[in-house]
Amino acid sequence: GPGSRGIPGPPRARPPGPARGIWPPLRAHGIGVGVAQDRTSHELYQQAQGRLGTTLKGKWRLDALIGVGGMAAVYAATHRNGHRVAVKLLHPALSLTTSVHERFRREGYAANNVEHPGVARVLDDDETEEGEPFLVMELLAGETLDTRWRRAGGRMPAGEVLAVAQALLDVLEAAHQGGVLHRDIKPENIFLTADGQLKLLDFGIARMRELAPGAASVTRTGAMLGTPAFMAPEQARGRTREIDGRADVWAVGATLFTLLTGRYVHPGETPNEILIKTATEHAPTLLSVQPDVPPEVAHVIDRALVFSTEERWESAAAMRAAVLEALRKLELPWSPPA
Repeated sequence: GPGSRGIPGPPRARPPGPARGIWPPLRAHGIGVGVAQDRTSHELYQQAQGRLGTTLKGKWRLDALIGVGGMAAVYAATHRNGHRVAVKLLHPALSLTTSVHERFRREGYAANNVEHPGVARVLDDDETEEGEPFLVMELLAGETLDTRWRRAGGRMPAGEVLAVAQALLDVLEAAHQGGVLHRDIKPENIFLTADGQLKLLDFGIARMRELAPGAASVTRTGAMLGTPAFMAPEQARGRTREIDGRADVWAVGATLFTLLTGRYVHPGETPNEILIKTATEHAPTLLSVQPDVPPEVAHVIDRALVFSTEERWESAAAMRAAVLEALRKLELPWSPPA
């Protein structure tokens, strides 16, 4: 498909169901942004491709297309002073209303409210000559967790998965303390830099998606919602007012579950089917799907995936403590970087 150069082949254990529609995200240069391969997204992709080589505001030259998502296109760009950055440009169709503009900017800066090196910084914002808003962000070298997992054949070793979990939960603990929920944790939004740091991408985009006109219709493009496979039950039920840090905890659990098993918590043929299962069904236990996972690891993940928020880990901090305890007990090969 378009932009498939440099995307690793499908892992042996391909995630069931929506794999065909929503994976793999178009990506190069390391930053991953999910996209549904349908007519709408093909048009968005063509549109985004057409901007390559252009310069925004006489300053930022768009060099390469990193990815196209339901909300925006992301480019690798060079400032006229030679500085390399990432530019996230809101799709023209969404740029028509000022309220969306303001939200895009505000939500884009949500990440900057989090004091943690594991958050990709937003450096600036501006508008194109046509009035389309864009954000300027740090450009990262490395790969998404999704790419790493595919390279591993769709199953990652427990030690590495726990190391990722503790780093991810450390970022979330800081975010939640700063009053920022992520709402869209999934392997494509977790970035592993070349020097071994974990960065959490796309803070605020899920909130933006909930508020954007027409974004609520899952079936409309699929691109708007991406895959609901990592969405907590309360999110799947549309209970947006009830959402707190425990929704992010569920998404971390779902991410770890997929990294270890090569399948979604709730497999389904379509995003809608996954959404309905997530909203109504209990998660299977990890050991029922992957019997060779150490029980200590399974316990941590199962508790993150409990349907009722009351029974889940009460916070990212509590889950991280449990992950560190499991790492200590198991002395797994792959300790977190100091």
